[in-house]
Amino acid sequence: MSAPVCAFTRESKVLFKHCDPAELVFFPRFFEMMNDLVEEFFDAIGYPFEEFHHQGAIPTVQIEAGFPKPSRHGDRLCFSLWVERIGGTSATLRILTQSGGETRMTYRATIVLVGEDGRPKAWPDALRQAMMPYMESEDA
Repeated sequence: MSAPVCAFTRESKVLFKHCDPAELVFFPRFFEMMNDLVEEFFDAIGYPFEEFHHQGAIPTVQIEAGFPKPSRHGDRLCFSLWVERIGGTSATLRILTQSGGETRMTYRATIVLVGEDGRPKAWPDALRQAMMPYMESEDA
């Protein structure tokens, strides 16, 4: 039996700046929101993004997204993030965005830790351990 899954969550209101003239979230703004959430996740586990960017970076190398229902100006969105997989130099994150119990966006991204030379490098053990409580299953 696997351990309970812990999600990193945050709520946010859809602001005017996120919307197109029809007051719907313009889909590229969701990608900005997802990047903000990932950055907040790393802050929360004790590894601020800005520290990585002094020694390299954590670029996103692949994204899958779905938008089953539109979000509108004023909606309250709940973002939940899980670590789906941690590899040697990459990790896959899954994010579910909901409002009023309805799924508004699904997001899966693969990120890679790179050094100053721009080449992938191994996740430090302490960072890997900090991400483990957010793993979706024990056998991932």
